[in-house]
Amino acid sequence: MGRRRETPTKGDLREQAILDTAEALLDTEGFERMTVEAIANGAGISRGALYFYFGSKQDVLAALVVRTMSRLNSAAPAGTESPAGDPMTAVAEAVRRTRDTWRAHGRVMRAAVEYTALIPEVGAAWNATVEGFAAATARNLVAAGVPGTAAPDGAHALATALCWMTERMFYTASAAAGASGADAGLDRAAATCTEVWRRVINAG
Repeated sequence: MGRRRETPTKGDLREQAILDTAEALLDTEGFERMTVEAIANGAGISRGALYFYFGSKQDVLAALVVRTMSRLNSAAPAGTESPAGDPMTAVAEAVRRTRDTWRAHGRVMRAAVEYTALIPEVGAAWNATVEGFAAATARNLVAAGVPGTAAPDGAHALATALCWMTERMFYTASAAAGASGADAGLDRAAATCTEVWRRVINAG
């Protein structure tokens, strides 16, 4: 049986350098002003070499969003499922992890929201993440007594609406933080979202 490769290849490292550079450029230039040439220069490769990995800067953004969503999703099981059977603790942890991801990768997350309708791969990654959280939190609502039906007041419909509300709250707070240089709004957004979730769970 073959051993699993644990050491990143040169190609893996180069791809990560491209994505790291793109994330930094998103912070300083924004997506519209960011160029393929700037990404390549920052990654220490030629423009032609970059095209070996990505066909355009849209492809780079899509891969960057997928990477960020994968990191968020990898934390989701611990944040959305509660082995102790406490739905509110699970939801609060999920909101906290989401806040931390917005704090660490806010410009990528905002770009995902802003370009989800323009770049299909970005939209697919973003929507899949929100839908995954909605499905997991719906199970917590059912555990709290909310009917697990397909009705507008059922667990899945409520979880979906609340997840999109949470997305918008963090997007707005992150955008304000980017403009002002302060991110206390992310903490307030997390506290408000957690309180809304708490009231829905308690009402269940």
